[in-house]
Amino acid sequence: MMKKKSKMKYVDMEEQVPLEPMSPSAQYLKSSALSLTILAVLELQHPMEDSIAIKLVKEVFLPINPRFSSIMVAGGNGEKKWKRVEVNVDDHIHVPVFPATETGYHDEFFGEYFSRMAAEELPPDRPLWEIHMVKHRTRTAAESVVFKLHHSLGDGYSLMGALLSCLQRLDDPSIPLTFPAGKFCVGGGGGGGGGGGGGCSVLRRVRGFFKGMVNTASDFGWSVLKSSLIEDDESPIRSGEDGVEFRPIVTSTTTFSIDQIKEIKTKLNVTINDVVTGIIMLGTRLYMQKASQISSEAKSTALVLLNTRAAARGAGYKSVSEMVEPGSKMPWGNRFAFLHVPIPKLSDVELQDPLIFVKKVHRTIKKRRNSAGIYLTGQLLDLIRKIKGPESASRYIHGTLKNTSMAISNLIGPIEPMALANQPINGLYFAVAGPPQSLSVTIVSYVGILRIAMTVEKGFMDPNKLKSCVEYAFEAIYKAALQTSDAPTKS
Repeated sequence: MMKKKSKMKYVDMEEQVPLEPMSPSAQYLKSSALSLTILAVLELQHPMEDSIAIKLVKEVFLPINPRFSSIMVAGGNGEKKWKRVEVNVDDHIHVPVFPATETGYHDEFFGEYFSRMAAEELPPDRPLWEIHMVKHRTRTAAESVVFKLHHSLGDGYSLMGALLSCLQRLDDPSIPLTFPAGKFCVGGGGGGGGGGGGGCSVLRRVRGFFKGMVNTASDFGWSVLKSSLIEDDESPIRSGEDGVEFRPIVTSTTTFSIDQIKEIKTKLNVTINDVVTGIIMLGTRLYMQKASQISSEAKSTALVLLNTRAAARGAGYKSVSEMVEPGSKMPWGNRFAFLHVPIPKLSDVELQDPLIFVKKVHRTIKKRRNSAGIYLTGQLLDLIRKIKGPESASRYIHGTLKNTSMAISNLIGPIEPMALANQPINGLYFAVAGPPQSLSVTIVSYVGILRIAMTVEKGFMDPNKLKSCVEYAFEAIYKAALQTSDAPTKS
């Protein structure tokens, strides 16, 4: 059950307030073809009073960005715009009531509620966000606060920055939060080369240029084919049916030590992203093999999410005021792209040496980075929008998601413990609802821990079995890495 709040119609704040144009990417993510929602979960150590939450929303959350006080309205030529409205906060805060349990824990009820909440569309006549305060103990939290935010408001980077604006450092709120140094965003950052004499340097640059040209043509052509004509095989992780995005989901989470991930990274001379992606893909293949032996050879592709902002490589989060400044290198909005990464097939060789899986992922992602395919895909979307309208561009993105087997996205979290209204936060994770896929994996770091959330199509995939396979993959890769020499491997 859910406590009902008072209702109030939304009205224009001022009749003369001009409508703000929506960015093309925001329109792609909120259309008749595609509608994505981000669900961010904060696990509190102690319960929080409703009055404090309402005050936080009014005084901290709403002023962060005008989009939190805006609704989408139709503009000319099929374009949509943001319209400022007066917000009734009570309509956006929900407090569910669960039955009592013998153990005192409500994990099962929380999971069912989370699934229902994810499936419900945000009302179009209100700003596109909600906050759900689950005041029932689970095995990881005394209370869970779920921020439900439509993806058109911004991407993970923007919305994480907004969320962090509501939080403080637990030990000293006057000190800003800090974030892991280095490259810690999926798809982020390449490595720079260096040195060398004149002739050899020029030759390397020429070779690199032509190699980049070949990779660009290959990646862009493959991306277009995957988005329009070529589908992944049906498998235990891809039902391939229409309307998957409207079916119930189940989310399960697991945690890994970032220090152990770094040990693997150092041993193999790869990136943290390579290690994490390799673990997830090996775990996914193991799950597929357990469900159907033949599926270990199925053609399956993962879409790895890229942050396309300039200087986005481990730079942490800018304040929202800095993000919305004209010409910001880390701007607010949806600045992301997808990288097609084939999931390596599973054979006896990989089972005997699981490190091969990480190395294959490393080589594939490194090759994909050395191309302008992502830029050309963005230009293609813009061309589709200009010729056929934003709905057609949204259908193209829908096809990109539907034709692949899974999506992987990653966010960095702070190194220090955080607090919400002086309430310590035990953990956090996020999930995405609405993609036409049977599986998506989202990752966030927090206080030395990597939290992995696996969101699956309910009734089609077994979340607990997938979780155990990913955990086994981590253990196998970690054990194998410790047994290797410290000599770096070749890329």
